[in-house]
Amino acid sequence: MENYLIPGFRFYPTEEELVSFYLNTKLEDGRHDLKQEMDQIIPILDIYDFNPWDLPRYAGEVCKRDKEQWFFFIARQESEARGGRPKRLTTTGYWKATGSPSHVYSSTHKTIGLKKTMVFYNGRAPHGTKTEWKMNEYKAIHPSLSSSATPVFQLRQEFSLCRIYRKSKTLRSFDRRPQPRELEIAQSAAKAQTVTAELPSVANEPNPTSKAPLTGTMLGESSRTIAETSNELNVEAMRDAYEPMWDWELLNWF
Repeated sequence: MENYLIPGFRFYPTEEELVSFYLNTKLEDGRHDLKQEMDQIIPILDIYDFNPWDLPRYAGEVCKRDKEQWFFFIARQESEARGGRPKRLTTTGYWKATGSPSHVYSSTHKTIGLKKTMVFYNGRAPHGTKTEWKMNEYKAIHPSLSSSATPVFQLRQEFSLCRIYRKSKTLRSFDRRPQPRELEIAQSAAKAQTVTAELPSVANEPNPTSKAPLTGTMLGESSRTIAETSNELNVEAMRDAYEPMWDWELLNWF
């Protein structure tokens, strides 16, 4: 396992691989040798017994030194088995679901799982303080039902797979995949650069509403201000493109 710790080598699964291979294999009967190997990569852990910043030390061998993301299997809680809701409290805070659940698709465009995103808050609800720690929780869908003519998405609850990570203002390695929203952001950035480049031409045009002509210093400051504002808007828009749009904690999906 030490070879995986060389810079450039890391555990880098797609969402499809997390659900279709790792989670589904964990849910299957048999294949004990393979499951033992998987436990070295994604261990079983009740993450709610720990605060998120303590979880990296319990990660699998290939993720223990990763500074971006860590993966864990979570067994179904007793409260869930009795039909209740899972408890997501830790000693210092709680995990709160945010946004709406989304489907996980295979390369053949079949729905294979469900993902929901959670954010960790320090303190106790409803007065907790939002932190940078986030979680993606994946649950598999029963294959025989999802492949039928009229799909019925019944979740398999025995195990879920969670990805723990810290929110960043830049795109993380896990999220660096083309998205339609990115094209719009790139086009907006290109337009902003065009406007900035055209600003100096204003100095040669008459300005009837101004008593003094624009100086080179004033133009330079205007260009920098527009460029900085554009960059801030683009970074904010890029971050929002990966954030859920609305809070679904009150909806009882499960």
